Amino acid sequence: MARSAPRTDTYTARYRKAAHRARVALRRSAVDYFRGDGSDWIALAGLFLTIPAIMLATIATPVWCAPEALVLPIVAGGLLLRPASLLGLYAASAAALIIESAALGPYTEGAARVTPGTVLVVAACGLFGLLIAQFRARVGVPWRRGGTMLFDLRERIRTQSALPPLPKGWHREMALRPAGGQSFSGDFVVAARTNGGRTLEAVLTDVSGKGMDAGSRALLLSGAFGGLVGSLPPHGFLPAANAYLLRQDWDEGFATSIHLVLDLESGDYELLSAGHLPALQLHAGSGRWEEKAADGPLLGVYDGAEFHPVKGTLRPGDVLMLFTDGLVEAADRDIAEGIDRLTGEADRYVTAGFRGAAWHLIEACAKDVNDDRALLLISRDA
Repeated sequence: MARSAPRTDTYTARYRKAAHRARVALRRSAVDYFRGDGSDWIALAGLFLTIPAIMLATIATPVWCAPEALVLPIVAGGLLLRPASLLGLYAASAAALIIESAALGPYTEGAARVTPGTVLVVAACGLFGLLIAQFRARVGVPWRRGGTMLFDLRERIRTQSALPPLPKGWHREMALRPAGGQSFSGDFVVAARTNGGRTLEAVLTDVSGKGMDAGSRALLLSGAFGGLVGSLPPHGFLPAANAYLLRQDWDEGFATSIHLVLDLESGDYELLSAGHLPALQLHAGSGRWEEKAADGPLLGVYDGAEFHPVKGTLRPGDVLMLFTDGLVEAADRDIAEGIDRLTGEADRYVTAGFRGAAWHLIEACAKDVNDDRALLLISRDA
């Protein structure tokens, strides 16, 4: 007669399964919490446990663990907890203060006791933490996700400003430096290869304002402009962008923009401008720089604006530079002087080539300028 298989559902096996399920649930709750999607009960439980620990340490050694140490879980709670949970933590802290005061005796009998100043400090920290928690609840972004969100927004702007690869014989590079060393800029580029890859369309835009003030609008516009580039005929882009800005109805909603449409086979190009600075073209044959200024009003000012192109050709060895006003305009000089300085610095790269020159040109011409600076450089190999 065959023996039955040994029973595997023992107490040890059941205990291991239960422990495994508990670990998985705890890990999932922790991940959801730090992503901003779960409950804050883990943080609340941890902070609740620290309050009696601090209280006992204060009663045992008040010189080394002062009553004011209760502000530590209160401040941490302001960063971690929701307002409703925070009130429960405050109630536990108040109870701990009362117990400490009763155990240590009146503050008039010696140092290291609960004084009115201690109560005021703890109450002030509690009020500060509650204000922070209410702000986070109103915004809807937990502090632990706020930095990640800002980092993601910054990377999205950089990704949208990435230039597509060009065929052999062409070089392109983009350098962007926000005002004041910040991470967000009101200058951005969107670009795409169209017409079966034969045409490069690039749009350099300067949103009104600078740094963080213009960063949110730049993010919105870069997404909208990126969808328009290549989806419309070249001459239809700026009118559509102008209509989009007018629909936003921003108090400070204007922008300047320059749109390059470059045929990568012939080198012929068109420039359409919306109140933007002229582009600069280096003619390799003569070694001289030429301003290429197109006619058009600012974006977002009035409806029905017309934008008239200017044409040109990039021959082997030629260079085309598009830039924003932060690179050439400053309080102590006008734009013409800034352009002269930019072309003078750019002449240093004529012999060695312009690879890697965009960032160095910003450093040389506008290193300490408190404005957003952007430079788009396209060159054709000789």
